[in-house]
Amino acid sequence: MSTGRSPLFPYLVMIASPLFFSTNLVFGRYVTGEITPFLLATIRWASVALLLAPVLYLHRATLGPLVRDQWKRLALLGILGMGICGGGVYLGLKYTTATNGTLIYTTSPVLILLLEGLFAGRRSHLREVLGMAIAFIGVAVIVLRGSIETALSLSFNLGDILIFVAAASWAGYSILYRSESLRQTANLPLFGLVAIFGALANLPVALWELSQGDALPTQPQSWAAIAGIVFISSLLAFSTFQYGIRALGASLAGVFMYLLPPYGVMLAMVFLGEEFRLFHAGGIALVMAGVILATFPAGALRRRAAGSR
Repeated sequence: MSTGRSPLFPYLVMIASPLFFSTNLVFGRYVTGEITPFLLATIRWASVALLLAPVLYLHRATLGPLVRDQWKRLALLGILGMGICGGGVYLGLKYTTATNGTLIYTTSPVLILLLEGLFAGRRSHLREVLGMAIAFIGVAVIVLRGSIETALSLSFNLGDILIFVAAASWAGYSILYRSESLRQTANLPLFGLVAIFGALANLPVALWELSQGDALPTQPQSWAAIAGIVFISSLLAFSTFQYGIRALGASLAGVFMYLLPPYGVMLAMVFLGEEFRLFHAGGIALVMAGVILATFPAGALRRRAAGSR
């Protein structure tokens, strides 16, 4: 995107990105009983790749050498971000609750920091760590419904393990996507290329699911929900998040994913008629405070302090 844009533009994009991601819960909840996990993920990413085919064609001169030189990295991105975090998440949600899944998946920003610290030598600032801690507490307040009894009654199963693997996979994807070997490729064609590898990553299991006699959805409403997953939960969500990774870095972009539960609550109220409770308000306030603390540009504060002298 244009370098002439305001420095605040990546932050505005990243505020919107979790909203697009959270629509996956609304659409996915509608169709999970009618289509198997990896078949849904394959349709999702094959459709994204098909929609971006004109972009891929226009950039074929640069994408050809990229595939030849970096196909292993691209395949790994497809497995991490669209295989394990695609069909793997849908499968995990068959065995665990949405509460457990949301709480476990929101560990991904912390995992990004840990992985970048281990493999990239990145040092986390105290402000970032404190902001993430506050945001995580806010997430816990929302998903545990402000109840200590709910927290104490949590139990973990195979689905929880799958969701945690997906959270770690998302952290790896976020870091790998920003690698130097891919930074010279424009965001949209690179996204389309990774979507192809993502569809291929899900395809073998999807074919097995079909061989077991699992049928495709037959209701128009179900296909409309799948279209929502393709256009909003995939095209908009991933392209904005990946822009944020490049503009802000994986660790900083990952912090915005703490906005998923507040957005999910709002969407559930609007589209599913769920009730807004006091613990929602408290959790959302904590999440917003944590995100602002962790992501507010420290340089802007220093410049303002220097200018006031």
